[in-house]
Amino acid sequence: MPDAPIIEGDCLEVLSARSDQFADLVYIDPPFFTQKKHNLTTKDRSRTFSFSDLWDSNEEYARFLFERVHTSWRVMKPTASLYFHCDRNAVHIARMILDEVFGAENFQSEIIWTYRRWSNSRRGFLPTHQNILYYTKSGTFTFNTIYTEYSPSTNVDQILQQRERDANGKSVYKRDSEGQPIANGSKRGVPLGDVWDIPYLNPKARERVGYPTQKPILLLERIIAVSSNEDDYVLDPFCGSGTTLVAAKLLGRRFLGIDISHDACELATARLENPVKSNSELLQSGRESYRSADEEILRYLHGVSFTPVQRNLGIDAILDRDIAGKPVLIRIQRRSETIHQCAAKLVKASNSKDAGALVVIKTHDENTFAFFDQIPSDVTVVDSTSYSIVRAIAQLGTIDATKRK
Repeated sequence: MPDAPIIEGDCLEVLSARSDQFADLVYIDPPFFTQKKHNLTTKDRSRTFSFSDLWDSNEEYARFLFERVHTSWRVMKPTASLYFHCDRNAVHIARMILDEVFGAENFQSEIIWTYRRWSNSRRGFLPTHQNILYYTKSGTFTFNTIYTEYSPSTNVDQILQQRERDANGKSVYKRDSEGQPIANGSKRGVPLGDVWDIPYLNPKARERVGYPTQKPILLLERIIAVSSNEDDYVLDPFCGSGTTLVAAKLLGRRFLGIDISHDACELATARLENPVKSNSELLQSGRESYRSADEEILRYLHGVSFTPVQRNLGIDAILDRDIAGKPVLIRIQRRSETIHQCAAKLVKASNSKDAGALVVIKTHDENTFAFFDQIPSDVTVVDSTSYSIVRAIAQLGTIDATKRK
């Protein structure tokens, strides 16, 4: 059994010295074959962590992985699982090696960890996922099913009634001898799938420590919860900043972390002494909860190409067409506010946005008198289509009444 939670050294050498099958779960997050040197500085700028991910060839990288995956396999219990974290740079190499070591029959899933990230100027699709290859040492392994909520489009009958296959193999609702649907009993939700929408650590996250490639605790907690039980042994041969170890500690598992970097081991030790975990409003409330744009209000922009703005009290939309490379910010007048109040909210919300133009859409006449209010000079007021029609009809009515006199 391991006698220390963190060991500094090459995991190949450390694990080669151990003969017992002690690990119930292994998580491997090796260099990703990015052919870069990774550097990141802590928030307080007091320390910089770095590691090299430079290789002479595919063969050199593959040999490095094979030796360390094989020695990890050797220390796993027969019921143990392994999760191998990689991305598009090396997933093909990793899959070949893992099939060789574990046997293709013990491949269980390819998990896609998806997240939203800031955009960049690269030409091509923005990378918004990483791959986690899930293998077991045998056909008998620990797996704790996690249930998620039903899709909003799920038919209630699908939840409440049992289903079966008919003579043609078609899925139908199961019925008793009297032709009545058979209840499905209590339902816990939908079993967790292989696409995980878990937020990437943003620069201001409480748990971020300034280590390159740091993963969120939420991601590791899910892996540990699914493939291990309390007091099981979790092994991370490339523990880096110690996220796996922190997650294991929070979930009541024993653990061993190994890393060749002295700085990484020191950082992981410090995190274990004072575990900090960021909560995710996204996971708790769902991505849809962040949609705060007023769809009713945005109908005033029908026919115009724009991007709705979420979670902002002063800006409703950004016009897809800019002015000299700067955004055009739009606010639509509410029924409860004057045009001056509307303009003031837009101006306040646009501070530091370096806008090319500020546009207010007027939607109605006002019952208040604002003799001393002035529309800011940098705000353009445009009548909405509906307001223009109503005003035009009112003017036509006035002209008609004058003619009748």
